[in-house]
Amino acid sequence: MTQYLSPLLSGVALIAMASPALAQQTDPALQDVILVAGSRFDSPAHQAVTPDATPLLGSDITLLTARIPGAARIGNGELSGQMQYRGLFGERLNLRVDGQRFASGGPNLMDPVFHYAPAPLVQAVIIDRGVSPVSAGPGLAGGADAVFKRIGFGETGDTALHHDLTVGGRSVNDSLSVGGVVGAASADWRVNLLGAWEEGSDTGFADGVIGGTGFERGVFGLSAGARTTLGEVSLDLRRQNTGPSGNPPFPMDIQYFDTDFARLAYAHDFGAIHLDASVHHTDVTHLMDNFSLRPSPAAMQTRASLADATTRGGEIALGLEAWGGRVEFGVDTETVDHHVSITNPANADFIVTPFPDIRLERTGAFIEWTGPLGPVQSQVGLRVDQNRHDAGTAVLGSALPMAPRMLANAFNAADRSGDELTVDAVARVWTPVRNHLSWRATLARKQQMPGYIQRYGWLPISASGGLADGNIYVGDLVLEPETAWITEIGFDYASPRAYLRPTLYYRQVDNYIQGTPFDSTPGLLDTLVEMIAGMNGDPTPLLWRNTDARLYGFDLDGGYDLDGPLRIDGVLNYVRGERRDIDDNLYRIAPPSLQLGLTWEASIWLATLEARAVAEQDKLSATNSETATDGYVVLTAYGDWQVRDGVRLSLGVENLLDEAYQDHLSGFNRNGFGDVPVGERLPGSGRGAFLRLSIAG
Repeated sequence: MTQYLSPLLSGVALIAMASPALAQQTDPALQDVILVAGSRFDSPAHQAVTPDATPLLGSDITLLTARIPGAARIGNGELSGQMQYRGLFGERLNLRVDGQRFASGGPNLMDPVFHYAPAPLVQAVIIDRGVSPVSAGPGLAGGADAVFKRIGFGETGDTALHHDLTVGGRSVNDSLSVGGVVGAASADWRVNLLGAWEEGSDTGFADGVIGGTGFERGVFGLSAGARTTLGEVSLDLRRQNTGPSGNPPFPMDIQYFDTDFARLAYAHDFGAIHLDASVHHTDVTHLMDNFSLRPSPAAMQTRASLADATTRGGEIALGLEAWGGRVEFGVDTETVDHHVSITNPANADFIVTPFPDIRLERTGAFIEWTGPLGPVQSQVGLRVDQNRHDAGTAVLGSALPMAPRMLANAFNAADRSGDELTVDAVARVWTPVRNHLSWRATLARKQQMPGYIQRYGWLPISASGGLADGNIYVGDLVLEPETAWITEIGFDYASPRAYLRPTLYYRQVDNYIQGTPFDSTPGLLDTLVEMIAGMNGDPTPLLWRNTDARLYGFDLDGGYDLDGPLRIDGVLNYVRGERRDIDDNLYRIAPPSLQLGLTWEASIWLATLEARAVAEQDKLSATNSETATDGYVVLTAYGDWQVRDGVRLSLGVENLLDEAYQDHLSGFNRNGFGDVPVGERLPGSGRGAFLRLSIAG
């Protein structure tokens, strides 16, 4: 059983096993790995591990990332969950899908980055421990990459067929998910098709049904590559169509996301120099409305919003041995175009563009060195990015009244363009493993540009970049970049019977962007913004402003191999977020939590009883009128059976005691269907069975 106790050095392995290629790309001091499918590996950087099955608790892979130290999930819908990491979330995290950075299409982040990573297609989620390396791109804190399944190159010139398929279902919402890859490869070429389909109805909870939570999502595409004497070329193409899907915390629901991904990459060794280059393109088209999946309001209040986002980018990097280690340096560029229009389907003269023709441009360069530094191993890096931003002219139809016209005129007359230089620096050190122990420490300075919602939101509406809190926000054209000063220290311990990975961290964030009262007289409608916000249902709008903040905490994972076939594994999280400019707490911070699992393991099967305990959250943001939540404990039982080589079956029951609970990071219900009162925080899902069958070969 000792092979189960080494995830400290190989990452956090949660479902099945990773491929050798994936294992060799990660360093245990720098990354956690959530493994979803593949085969057992042995690597110099990773001890051999046969990880457990994980409960199939939904289609959103943020349910997986929430199981690692420091992480939590913001539940804004079955397909719209966001990853929180040590108190930060949204665009502050450097999130990628299959190595590709791109902008979400929805102004309320109904399609956060991991919306585009359906679980049946994901091989592994690689978590940047603590902070992202500068080579992975900009970002205020940590990050993650959802790596897709693909058929790799063969070892001989013979052609071989391969497949990796998964089918699963949950009774709590009558959902079905099916998908995977099929293809062929030789030593010189590879090609695979990929596809997935997921659908579900409204989710049940202890006291009834959460109305408007059904969903559907489909993906298809291909991945191909070729090796020649001139180098290796790869092409990835993917189309994702998300159909009608409910988002009860938002004022509207998803009608569709139609999204195209393309990435062309090249790699080659020129003697001792390794070259990586790629170009990528993502195009998102989005429609949402407030009447198709929830009780329709009066005709004059019906709304349908159209949004699109296009991301174009490229990068080139060179790596070589230098200064006793390995140095990588490169340049990358990214251009993102956003546009949002709000319409009334019952009135052709009602149209307004709250985010008109916005363009964000970034060009960056980095250098990163990894190698021994005296008695320790180290990674040090520097990144410099030139950022530019601009917005078009706000447009209003003839049905819009004078007040928003006056705000639009002021926005159109303002200077809407600008540029900013941001600088990131990261230094990480860790000791070689001695007596089963390795110490590690990080110092970093990271910067993050304001989001387009925060800068260009001239119209008082509830577009919040994914907060889904019912508040109305307006932007500020002169926001400064956020700057985080980060320090953390911890150790990794792994003996034949136990492992433990605690981390202490502190993040001081200057110019932290937070919703704040619009003026010094909240509730007194003495400005155009407050008057319009009052007509839209919130007489106390919030203005995005630069503030000062700090986040600090402690997290760990660990386990112990008991006598006989039993072992225990756990994850503990604690994070605090505070304002430094005033006496207040940061908004929407995960409460302390503890997850413990007791596993009985036989030769080809295992069974786990897991308890997730979450404390009350009473460290609240008064500025954002945040409300407290009670603590709760949820039990889940699940098992995993290796039926035969290449075939495994996972099944279990979530929320065994049918506990009624509310997660602090969940939004508030705005859908009149179902058994959750409007204005109440959305509950967690009730008791239900789940099953997953995986077939690979």
